[in-house]
Amino acid sequence: MKNITTLCIAIMVLTQLGCTEKKKTETPQNNTASTDIPALFERHGELATAVEWSKTKEKVEELKTKIKENPRDVKARLQVVVIYLAEARITGEHPYYYPAVLKMLDGVLAIEPKNFEATTFKASVKMSQHQFAEARELAEKARQINPNNAYVYGVLVDANVELGNYDEAVAMSDKMQELKPSLEAYSRASYLREIYGNYAGAISAMKLAVQAGLPGSEPQCWSKNTLGHLYETTGQLKDAEIQYQEILSMRPSYAFALRGQSQIFKARKEYDKALAELEKAAKIMPEFSFHEEMADIYALQGNQDKANAKYKEVVKMLDEDAASGHAVDLELCKLYIKTGQLDSAIVYGLKEYARRPKNIDVNHALANAYFKQKNNDKAQEHMKVALSTGSKDPEVLQIASAIELAMGNKAQGEKLLAQAKKTNPKFVL
Repeated sequence: MKNITTLCIAIMVLTQLGCTEKKKTETPQNNTASTDIPALFERHGELATAVEWSKTKEKVEELKTKIKENPRDVKARLQVVVIYLAEARITGEHPYYYPAVLKMLDGVLAIEPKNFEATTFKASVKMSQHQFAEARELAEKARQINPNNAYVYGVLVDANVELGNYDEAVAMSDKMQELKPSLEAYSRASYLREIYGNYAGAISAMKLAVQAGLPGSEPQCWSKNTLGHLYETTGQLKDAEIQYQEILSMRPSYAFALRGQSQIFKARKEYDKALAELEKAAKIMPEFSFHEEMADIYALQGNQDKANAKYKEVVKMLDEDAASGHAVDLELCKLYIKTGQLDSAIVYGLKEYARRPKNIDVNHALANAYFKQKNNDKAQEHMKVALSTGSKDPEVLQIASAIELAMGNKAQGEKLLAQAKKTNPKFVL
């Protein structure tokens, strides 16, 4: 299941948050403010040739000049933050940009401790770093400052989902829809419907998100990409491929659509073509999951040595993310399940479980690890939580079925497997 933090869309946030004017009710708290703004991370490859890159650099230099002339220019600082969040999303250079953005946000909060935009942005960055409890706390603080802003409710949806507070997430999503129906609001509604096992509803909501987006914009492409993933999950591979191809016709270097196309080739057992698409994506963006999926395909091809080498490479990438403040225990748990290092998988899974015991993805991973370790009682215990929202994810249901069959519960095992097939008639065991 995809990570909800990917729904944190920064590129249009400045308008949504309304940070075009300084809050007149706030009183400056600090007489000095640093003008040291972290540099842009230089783009490479195809991304460096994009038309917007030169404009981005010009805009950042313009804003830096404004900040030097007036160190208390909060508006200019927040505009740089928005640009850097967009760059993090476009380039995948999260280990650089997230600490840089947090530094800038702390600078704004040193000037205006109750700045709504800075508090909300900080919550969003903490979400992206998988610091979910802190993100929720910051978002709640922002909501107290401005309870009528839609964007902060989006962050609260995300944080509550990741913490396993699903009813609260639904309430926050409803409030977001009420305040401002938008691409971001429809995306959250789609994800929640998926969590509750309503794939038809999830697809309908994501279609609304696509329609609400500016054609060819990064947020719209992300929504189309997510719609493609929903089609994949439900076995509608042709519809999924159409979404990916439409994205690539607008943005040829959109790495996640290349990854989506690779999944289509993988489903067709065209493994060399799948690897070629992933290699293109990895050259554009240093996203660990692209490399992990390469390893998965090497394993499917029977080249276990090459798969293991690539998995080790992924571990190094995750360690780099962890060094920049990104919590990666769940990702390591899932990775070590694939490599058969089940003791390590359970160690990392339990570390994540200690932080968010109600999250269905965490419990799914632990159920899988315990099942492979032949600890069926523990596997069943965690799978019960993983299925608590009524998830109809075929992969989750397949593992749940295998656990029940291993425990001698044939009828329940066959029922779960039938549910998986109902979600995706083409699902391969």
